[in-house]
Amino acid sequence: MARHTESVCKLCRRERQKLFLKGQKCYTEKCPIENKNYPPGQHGLSRRTKVSEYGIQLREKQKIKRMYGILEAQFRNYFKKANKQKGITGENLVRLLECRFDNVVYRLGFASSRNQARQLIRHRHFIVNDRLVNIPSYLISEGDIIKVKEKSKKLDAIHNSLKRVKESTYNWLTIDKASLSGTFIQVPERADVPLNANEQLVVELYSK
Repeated sequence: MARHTESVCKLCRRERQKLFLKGQKCYTEKCPIENKNYPPGQHGLSRRTKVSEYGIQLREKQKIKRMYGILEAQFRNYFKKANKQKGITGENLVRLLECRFDNVVYRLGFASSRNQARQLIRHRHFIVNDRLVNIPSYLISEGDIIKVKEKSKKLDAIHNSLKRVKESTYNWLTIDKASLSGTFIQVPERADVPLNANEQLVVELYSK
């Protein structure tokens, strides 16, 4: 499986905003974006600021892909699926991405980043509706219950991540810290998703 192997902090610098790819480090002063808010590379500070319409659209697509940790082929497939659904294509796309298993685990607070969520899922630490699921891209449905597997309830990674979660901050999710479980109540509306990106530009890019 193809994956990104370079420093994820460079991805944030390329987009000139925090993409929250590094977990707890993103919430500290050690985050490189705090003092290096310019693209990486020797010409990072000297690059021209004027960007074409295509360049702006491309950056939005790259930003969303990197936030959710998805490569081009898979992202394009999500777009095609969103385009076939009723409603606004861009909003459908965001809603599909929010239903990914790794994203739901991250939103529930069981992982400090989507990348860590993928690792935990692949290592079989979670069950969905009492069934083991180890596919990060698995799409969670309304009413699904996600639980930490009994043998995994003492994992420091999960407990350390949960420390930053005071209560469920998303109205489409509920979490029970005592039992280390959560419920996906419904597919979120776009207005409820904290995503600092313009998905409509992605639609325009793929529609050319």
